[in-house]
Amino acid sequence: MNFSHKPVMLKECIEGLNIKADGIYVDGTLGGAGHSVEILKLLGPEGLLIGIDQDREALEAARIKLKAVNTKGSFVTIHANFENIRQILKAQKIKSIDGILLDLGVSSHQLDTEERGFRYLKDAPLDMRMDQNREFNARVLVNTWEKADIARVIRDYGEEKWAVRIADFICNARIQNEITTTAQLVDIIKAAVPAAARREGAHPAKRTFQAIRIAVNRELEVLAKALPEMTESLKVGGRLCVITFHSLEDRIVKQFIRSKSGRCTCPPGFPKCICNAVAELRATPSKPIIPSKQELEDNHRARSAKLRVAEKLI
Repeated sequence: MNFSHKPVMLKECIEGLNIKADGIYVDGTLGGAGHSVEILKLLGPEGLLIGIDQDREALEAARIKLKAVNTKGSFVTIHANFENIRQILKAQKIKSIDGILLDLGVSSHQLDTEERGFRYLKDAPLDMRMDQNREFNARVLVNTWEKADIARVIRDYGEEKWAVRIADFICNARIQNEITTTAQLVDIIKAAVPAAARREGAHPAKRTFQAIRIAVNRELEVLAKALPEMTESLKVGGRLCVITFHSLEDRIVKQFIRSKSGRCTCPPGFPKCICNAVAELRATPSKPIIPSKQELEDNHRARSAKLRVAEKLI
């Protein structure tokens, strides 16, 4: 299995994790193991890497790469979603960890495997599942969800101006025939988006495909649920590193770190602070890190990436 993968902002992630040789680190989105290989290289005999991924193909390819690393450290790979971080650590009899990395979004392998149905430029079965064991997929969504729910997903997750119109066209089309392929869905979206709008900006199906993928995999819901549990799992001084690829993800991470930074939450005008806010996390640095000009030239999939790093204080 050829699982090519260019890790985004590799150097910045390794620096952000501030790796200790005897530390325990979690890669919550193991993928092609590009980041994990470098983490494992820095671990000593007491160090441990835990790689988590919901894609079994990714896990198999990652195991092969990690086994080939010349290191004294050890690793385990686990088929799961990172939202289950508490249960995963408990099963490994681990109370706390030194760092955790999330590289969100779709891996290069998933995008390039046409039958997974993530791409709007290739005809394939309408799927978009990161975890192939789950029954719910894009085909089920577009053929069974209510029009209002489809419109909401496309509007909120895709930030698509024509969400209601696209949902209307989807629901009308599925009355005639079930929508089973990416090409069918692309044609429906193109028909729904006015010609003038199609001539501007990105591919007319890009935002809708993004939105459906996010909904199928519960990406934003999982991220919002997992961040507090990951923070609780960190040791004092431990690092949380999250790479996001669109504004919705980044907003969740940014607002979470800010909510844990000790800022007063009392209503404006209160004469005295009564919320007793305590700083649990410190953003390091305060602003997101973006790929270098050279990386953007070498890896076009890094173009929308942002890395946020936070250190646990208490």
